[in-house]
Amino acid sequence: MSDTTQDGAVAVSDRPSPDDGLSAAELAGKYGLAVSGARPGLVEYVRQLWGRRHFILAFSQAKLTAQYSQAKLGQLWQVATPLLNAAVYYFIFGLILKASRGMSHDTYIPFLVTGVFVFTFTQNSIMAGVRAISGNLGLVRALHFPRASLPISFALQQLQQLLFSMLVLFVVAIAFGSYPGLSWLLIVPVLALQFLFNTGLALIVARLGAKTPDLAQLMPFILRTWMYSSGVMFSISNLLAGRPEWVIRALQVNPAAIYMDLMRYALIDGYGASHLPPHVWAIAIFWAVLVAGGGFVYFWKAEERYGRG
Repeated sequence: MSDTTQDGAVAVSDRPSPDDGLSAAELAGKYGLAVSGARPGLVEYVRQLWGRRHFILAFSQAKLTAQYSQAKLGQLWQVATPLLNAAVYYFIFGLILKASRGMSHDTYIPFLVTGVFVFTFTQNSIMAGVRAISGNLGLVRALHFPRASLPISFALQQLQQLLFSMLVLFVVAIAFGSYPGLSWLLIVPVLALQFLFNTGLALIVARLGAKTPDLAQLMPFILRTWMYSSGVMFSISNLLAGRPEWVIRALQVNPAAIYMDLMRYALIDGYGASHLPPHVWAIAIFWAVLVAGGGFVYFWKAEERYGRG
């Protein structure tokens, strides 16, 4: 395009751009641009997570190794800590408060140790999850990867720690007369369901903790209340005998109680099906699917906000 000036010279002006009048969104769409760090679709997000599976496993193993690297006893604290907790609870609840009512000595000790180990698995998964984003901001801001990798990795770390501790749990069960049988095969599905449940919780608290770091200070009080209401130190059905049936059932369907009781049923000969609520396996699957699926979607919806601000 040209114009003629007063002295007869020809001035050449720029041609109008074909992009004139397009909005920023239209320009981005025209040239295939996308927002940096935008949240992918749910199916694509799952695909990206699967592609990072080796990182998730390696990260969990590195965290597990480093957890007690400064302690002289090292990895032995993975077993010593829950055992010491069980010893304290046995002294207070077993000997002083007589919370073992309705159970023999040989049943109550493996009952208590199993409860402590299994609840510790959930407790540690939540405490690690709540700091998964807020405690790793440098990694989150420096690299692009599905942020769900972090809470999933921390839940996997706690599963590996529990598997190491299960060897001690087996020794305790055998020492008090509960020998390996077909019921011990139930340990595998119980752990799988509890891992799904714990992972979902870790994802939920990871999103909450990313926005409110102070949640990490409040969480121990919430978990302690949950522990005391879940039958870690006592049998819910025995201790509340004579109370309204709906009260007993409400406490028994608590997910922490469900997974503890299923593990006890699998391991301990003196802990029969009478201690379990009706449809216990259906309830265990329900909690695992609901919390794992809901927690994953809840975390994914805030994917593009992690590490911002």
